[in-house]
Amino acid sequence: MKRIGVLALQGAVREHVQKLESLGCEAVLVKQENDLEQLDGLVLPGGESTTIRKLLDRYELLEPIRTLAQQRLPMFGTCAGLILLAKELVNYMPHLAVMDVVVARNSYGRQIDSFEVKLDIPQIGEAIPAVFIRAPHIVSAGEGVDVLARHDGRIVLAKDNHLLGCSFHPELTSDTRILEYFVSSMV
Repeated sequence: MKRIGVLALQGAVREHVQKLESLGCEAVLVKQENDLEQLDGLVLPGGESTTIRKLLDRYELLEPIRTLAQQRLPMFGTCAGLILLAKELVNYMPHLAVMDVVVARNSYGRQIDSFEVKLDIPQIGEAIPAVFIRAPHIVSAGEGVDVLARHDGRIVLAKDNHLLGCSFHPELTSDTRILEYFVSSMV
């Protein structure tokens, strides 16, 4: 059984936990440094990236998570989680700065502009539902980064070795294929 942490400071924590458990994984709520021990992977959920960053600092989790990423622990960042992983942010200072992508925050407008589309992702499947809520997008990706999906020409899903980042919220749909892809990528 894979033991996967879910950063449980703010955001779509419960939805990720439910999806991971439905896939037969043990979901571990990560609220402090010792919760990071003996994980097979870590999910950084969507929420509000500035708030999550403040909480990462308050609970002294930023450096331990960065260290685990540098040690190649598989990580999956959704929406705000992608923002946390990015090496660079447009007009903002980066947070973990471990995934070789440049990300623009709130690329798809305000909360009222939220929408859902179906994406065909060759490595994962067809007609995968993607919920965009104040979503970021990947402006550019480094040479070693696999671009997995685009929406309206913008990169919305990419993989940088052991790091997977997406602009949208797959945990808010009943489709588990993207999370399955993440779980299956773990050694």
